[in-house]
Amino acid sequence: METGRDEMTEQEASLLQQEIREQPLVLARLLREETASVADIARELRPRDFPYVIIAARGTSDNAATYAKYLFGAVNHLPVALAAPSLFTLYRRPPLLGDSLVIGISQSGSSPDIVAVVDEGRRQGAATLAITNTDDSLLAQAAEYVIRCHAGEERSIAATKTYTAQLTALALLSASLANDAQRLDAIRRLPQALEQIMILDDEIQEGVARYRYMEHCVVIGRGYNYSTAFEIALKIKELTYVLAQPYSSADFLHGPIALVAEGFPAIIVAPQGRTYDDLLRLIHSLQEKAAEMMVISDRDEALASAKTPLRLPVCVEEWLSPVACVVPGQLVACHLARTKGYHPDRPRGLRKVTRTF
Repeated sequence: METGRDEMTEQEASLLQQEIREQPLVLARLLREETASVADIARELRPRDFPYVIIAARGTSDNAATYAKYLFGAVNHLPVALAAPSLFTLYRRPPLLGDSLVIGISQSGSSPDIVAVVDEGRRQGAATLAITNTDDSLLAQAAEYVIRCHAGEERSIAATKTYTAQLTALALLSASLANDAQRLDAIRRLPQALEQIMILDDEIQEGVARYRYMEHCVVIGRGYNYSTAFEIALKIKELTYVLAQPYSSADFLHGPIALVAEGFPAIIVAPQGRTYDDLLRLIHSLQEKAAEMMVISDRDEALASAKTPLRLPVCVEEWLSPVACVVPGQLVACHLARTKGYHPDRPRGLRKVTRTF
C-alpha cells in the first residue's frame, strides 16, 4: 500500500461524510438559536452607521470572508476589506480602523492573529463582532457581539458544517442589517435546500472514480461563488493532495486558460444568476479545448457540456447559492480521497486547530 494511505470499507462513513450530511440540521439549529439575537445585534449596529467592514479570517473562514465581500457590498452597499493580520502581530503596525465594523471569523476562535485584529478594533473604538463555533473562545471574549455557529463539535479535520454555518451567519447578519424580510425568508429555506442536495451523495461517490489519477485541476466560479471556487479547491487540496487552483472566470481568461489542453480537469460552479452567462461562455470555450469538465449547476446548457454533470436538485437565490453549491464540492473531495486510497479524516500534516501569529 502506498505510504500515507489508510483504506476504509465502502460501508464505513467517515466523520467528514457524517458532518457533511449534518449540515441541514446545523443550519436549522443556527437559525432557530440565532435569528432573534442577530436581529438585536443589527438594531444596535445600525445607528453606528459604519462606512466599511474589515474581516479577519484564515483558511476556510477566509473563504467565508470572501463571500461577505460580495454579500455586504451588494445587499448593504458596504465596502469590505480583508484584514492583513500580520500587520497587527508580526509588524505591530495596525492600520486605523476608524468607525468600521471589524468582524473576526474562526471556527475555533483561538488563532492569536485573528483575535489580535478584533482586540485592536475594539481598542480603537470600532464595532467588533465574532462569528465562531466556540462560545468561550478568545475571539468570542474579544468581540463586542458574537454570532454562534451552533455546529456542534466538528471532529473531522476538514471544515464543512462550520463553513456553511459561517456563510449562513453572514447572510443572516446582512439581511438583518438591511431589515429585509424577503431575504430572511429565503435564508429560512436553506436547511431544506441542503437536505435536497444530499441526494447527490451516491452519484458523486460513483462519478469521482474517473478522477482517481488526477494530479491537478482548476476550480472556477465568479461573483458570490468566487468564494465557492476557493473553498472547493481547498477541500480537494486538503483531502486528496491534488493541486487544485481556484479562479474567477474573468481572471482565468487573463492568462491561465493557456494551461488548458485536451483532458485538462476543470470544476466549474455555474448556478443561475448574473454570472451564469459569463461562466457558460467559459464552459463552451473549455469544451472547444476538450477539457475534462465537472460542472455544478441547476441549468441544462451548462450541464450538457460536462463529462461529470452535478445537477443541483433545487434552485437557490444567487446571493445564497454558495451555501448550496459548496456541498457537492465537499462530497467530491470526500469521495475522491477515498477513491485515491486516503482516509478523509486523517489528512497528512494537518491539525483541527491551527494557531497563527
